[in-house]
Amino acid sequence: MRRIHGFGSLLIPEPTELRFDPSTGCVSLTALNCYVTLKACETGQFIVYEGGELLPALLAQLQNFYQGEVWQLLSNTGLVARIVLLLLAGFSVLSWAIIIHKFRSFKAARRESQEFLKIFRQSKRLSEIRTFSRGLKYTPLSEVFQAGYREIESQAVVNENPGKPHIRSLEAVQRALQMTASSELTRMEQWLTWLATTGAVSPFVGLFGTVWGIIDAFHGMGTAGTASLRSVAPGISEALITTAAGLFAAIPAVIAYNQFVQRIKEFGSMMDDFGLEFLNLTERFFT
Repeated sequence: MRRIHGFGSLLIPEPTELRFDPSTGCVSLTALNCYVTLKACETGQFIVYEGGELLPALLAQLQNFYQGEVWQLLSNTGLVARIVLLLLAGFSVLSWAIIIHKFRSFKAARRESQEFLKIFRQSKRLSEIRTFSRGLKYTPLSEVFQAGYREIESQAVVNENPGKPHIRSLEAVQRALQMTASSELTRMEQWLTWLATTGAVSPFVGLFGTVWGIIDAFHGMGTAGTASLRSVAPGISEALITTAAGLFAAIPAVIAYNQFVQRIKEFGSMMDDFGLEFLNLTERFFT
């Protein structure tokens, strides 16, 4: 026999037989490979491969084995565990849909905000800025500007001397900017509560499924009248799947929620700065 370098417990009987040997080198393997080694040796199976196809065939064997194991665990779960897994799957799917949508919209909003600020600072006429802002869909600065522009326009209409642009109340323009900025922040925060709920609730939902499964496993052990680990281990392993599913749903939701909250704060600061800049321009030319 000859040993394959990098696979501590795999021995190759000459010329092409591959045998899983659990008695040597198992410590040097990962937990995944170790588990597969023991399972293969219990069956006493030998696998034959062609000379250059050893590693791809081994990887395919591992993948098929574990796909079968996971599917078997899922198929053996009880009714409560299946309901919990279905609920967590719904949480996860909706959370990922929100994450993808928010990521794209915030990315577009940042790009459009930079373009809008560039036009706003370069243009010399508010009407040109308004025309440009109407083509922007994502940036909140566009809505803030249009609210201020409408307020200036409404005051200029009732001005007794239309030949000289003048507004009567700068505070009214400021209030219009603040109300629109608040409305835009509320719009950007939409659906974030779902991510927060998913991140907070999913681990507990998964834990509920696990606790229920453990109770069921110990109940089965008491009914069978045996107290061995072999009798209770399958039920516990099936129960732990719900905890893993809960963490799988919660972790991305929590990460995305924190990132999106930070971006919304940045947009809020950007709108505040833009509002001050807009008020300075209004005070300079219309009062």
